Amino acid sequence: MPLLILLLIALLVNSVGFRYFVHFLNVGYAFSIIGMCLAAVAMFWHLLDWYAALHLFGLLVWGLRLGVFVLRRERQPAYHKELQAIQHKYGNIRWPVKSIIWVVVSALYVLMFLPSFYHAGNPANFSAPISALVELVGLALLFGGLIIETLADRQKSKYKQQNPHRYCDTGFYRQVRYPNYMGEIIIWVGSWIAGVPYFHTIWHWLGSLTGLVIIILIMVGTAKRLEHTQDERYGDMPEYQAYIESVPVLFPGVPLYTLRNTRFFLG
Repeated sequence: MPLLILLLIALLVNSVGFRYFVHFLNVGYAFSIIGMCLAAVAMFWHLLDWYAALHLFGLLVWGLRLGVFVLRRERQPAYHKELQAIQHKYGNIRWPVKSIIWVVVSALYVLMFLPSFYHAGNPANFSAPISALVELVGLALLFGGLIIETLADRQKSKYKQQNPHRYCDTGFYRQVRYPNYMGEIIIWVGSWIAGVPYFHTIWHWLGSLTGLVIIILIMVGTAKRLEHTQDERYGDMPEYQAYIESVPVLFPGVPLYTLRNTRFFLG
């Protein structure tokens, strides 16, 4: 029953995608997580310790930040052309297909949320010191990823306002080409790790791990799609070619400079 409640929340919030398809993947994504965070607090408020509360708070802040960022970005003139291209590409999807996508992505958001849900409602399987250590590592990654994603989005947004026709290579973008996607991956890896001491059954492990793997594959696919778009826009610039040959795609220090030949991805 609790998981059904989470799914109903995700379905309700994510229904915004029926008006603008892309909202299944950004606005609905962010506010579905917010809704489930609030539901978990309501269900387990009497059980929450500081670690579980921080876990839910971190995801709540992430959802608010992303949701507000996306809605504000859509109002910026510099983004209108890209938004129109997205609407042109996905605007003709039929309602039956949209309905399937609605259910599938809503279920995905529930799977991604499971580690924090189990963290809030289950007793720990490990000893107190080990549980605390695992939780601290996970929460450090979650909040660290949140900081990276937030700063990266701000840096790019500010840069594109002043340089709408040039790729961004300032701040975090000097170290990695898609730091916002790197931050997103780190957030969900951290959330999963923080929930590990509270997985009681094989289904807890499988469900939460499925959500984690899928969102990582989606981030890789999104980065690959953006790489293709940027190659089309800036490929004739010698400085862009030097940039992509020297700056890794997703993680600094990892010598992966292109996703063009990547086959394992979603999105």
